[in-house]
Amino acid sequence: MKLGAFSISLSVKDIHKSKAFYEKMDFEIFAGDIEKNYLIMKNDQTLIGLFQGMFENNILTFNPGWDQNAHTLKKYEDVRTIQENLLDAGITIDKQVDEGTAGPGSFVVMDPDGNAILIDQHI
Repeated sequence: MKLGAFSISLSVKDIHKSKAFYEKMDFEIFAGDIEKNYLIMKNDQTLIGLFQGMFENNILTFNPGWDQNAHTLKKYEDVRTIQENLLDAGITIDKQVDEGTAGPGSFVVMDPDGNAILIDQHI
């Protein structure tokens, strides 16, 4: 199963302090809008999303159809196919994507320790 680009989405208390911290680790702004309280920071192939006031806990995020530069892949597994494979494997899906749709969609699964995993397709 190909889940796409990986990043971690961090729930931060002060986006300006978090931005400054990660810049000291040579992360650069890749996307987002600090005025809207979110940034995507990148160091080589590593992506970290900083989100202030948008959710409570950190989230592991996969983006089917994208590489680590947010470029569309020619071949990828659709979010609905990934959801079906996980359901077939006995994994409970929270907030399922509508299988009757096409294009962008997302769903969430929780790992055994309560960590949220977001499968978020933008194309």
